[in-house]
Amino acid sequence: MPMSAPEAPRSALVVGGLGFIGAALCERLVKAGWRVAVLDCLLECGGGREFHAAPGAEVVRGDARDRRLAESLVEGRDAVFNLAGRGGHLDSVRDPEGDLEHNLRGPLSVLEACRRAAPSAVVVHASTRQVYGRVERLPVGESHPLRPLDPNGVHKAAAEQLCLQYASMHGMRASVLRLTNVYGPRMRVMDARQNFLGHWIGRLLRGEELVVYGDGTLRRDHLYVEDAVDAFLAAAASPAAAGRAMNVGGGRPVSFKELAETFAELAPGTRWRLEPLPEERRGIDVGDSWCDIGLARALTGWTPRTPLREGLRAALDFYHEHAQEYGVVARSLPGAVPSGRVSPV
Repeated sequence: MPMSAPEAPRSALVVGGLGFIGAALCERLVKAGWRVAVLDCLLECGGGREFHAAPGAEVVRGDARDRRLAESLVEGRDAVFNLAGRGGHLDSVRDPEGDLEHNLRGPLSVLEACRRAAPSAVVVHASTRQVYGRVERLPVGESHPLRPLDPNGVHKAAAEQLCLQYASMHGMRASVLRLTNVYGPRMRVMDARQNFLGHWIGRLLRGEELVVYGDGTLRRDHLYVEDAVDAFLAAAASPAAAGRAMNVGGGRPVSFKELAETFAELAPGTRWRLEPLPEERRGIDVGDSWCDIGLARALTGWTPRTPLREGLRAALDFYHEHAQEYGVVARSLPGAVPSGRVSPV
């Protein structure tokens, strides 16, 4: 009996695949046997790095707003993951036009490219919990009104609505993940543009105090990067996710004080202090916020698996080895001995 032909490897485009989450996603796809292409423009204010490129992935340095380029790269793909965009809430206040270009015009270009050149591709778009603004009830579910507090949140909300409209109007299998406080290896640590946990790790590496705003009781949920990757893969594999926006978070709120104390336990000698919230941040701070992740669990079977302490340990181990590659001249972290759980870049 003749042998059946082997199944062709599946093909994906990851827009923003040199960034923090995108690089982890690419690495996982390549290891699973996918043919992977990356489109990234390496924004200076972003977290992308050329050395994040997953071995075996095709890397194209370019802008998702270039429609011809986007169409040429999505053609023939089974899946398109869009993790590109510009973070930084204060940056969006200072430069709303630039934020609009990367967080709204870019996603629109990707959607149009898919509609024209890859209408059968599964599309998974990365959004953020910031679209909710200050929440009325906790945990916040997907039915909560969208009331973003800054241009970044407004543009992210508009981009995800475009994604859902393309799903309903054009029959595309597109879904949206509202991510909350993703952390782990490869995140930006030189400043707070990406998230405050990255900024804290950068300060810790430099031997500086951690700054906890307010009285330390503010609570958020946090998601380890590999759990976020699981969510992207689960959404792409689940037909039930099409046309839906889903919360993807850590599932457990943690106070800033508890986080600082956890860092102090993981890296003895860590110092931290309370400080009033800066005036420029008061108008855009959302306060207590954590997500109900029941919808994502019901539609895709996804659930976060990494305990916070384990994820923070892995992140500290990673930066203990690779701090200089992220613009940080690190002191030796007491107790931070590489565990072997994190692959070097």
